[in-house]
Amino acid sequence: MGKVFMALGGNVGKVSANFDIVIEHIKKMIGAVVSQSSLYQTEPWGDKKQPDFLNKVIVVETKLSPEEVLKNILAIEKKMGRNRNEHNQFASRTIDIDILFYSKKIINNNNLIIPHPRLHLRNFVLIPLMEIDAEWIHPVFNKKIKQLFKASGDVSVVKKIK
Repeated sequence: MGKVFMALGGNVGKVSANFDIVIEHIKKMIGAVVSQSSLYQTEPWGDKKQPDFLNKVIVVETKLSPEEVLKNILAIEKKMGRNRNEHNQFASRTIDIDILFYSKKIINNNNLIIPHPRLHLRNFVLIPLMEIDAEWIHPVFNKKIKQLFKASGDVSVVKKIK
């Protein structure tokens, strides 16, 4: 059984309601959602000329391989109206689902990088992660989430709203 930490984000449409729908899809297609952070409002990262995002982190227990989890995440995003912008990875979106960790696995291939390669740079990921498990150790950096947050240079505002 794998323990998958996922980040949910979006800034188009009814994002909070979309998260609820996404979580139901995840339960059906990936596995049991065993933990959820609060909902956070965050400044856009990268392209600042867009609406604020809503973000949260969930933990899912799954029997699927990391590659199968990714395949199902992409299917869920498509079902929810996500159109990936190859020219602007920071563009507005209805939903974004990222795999942050898959247990303690380290994967680096053309289709999948786990742990997420930029999670340690982003408060909108680190703050909800700390709420769930501040003691979780990043398998590449060998540091706790709370240590990564203290070392992060990200000054963007992340506010708990729910």
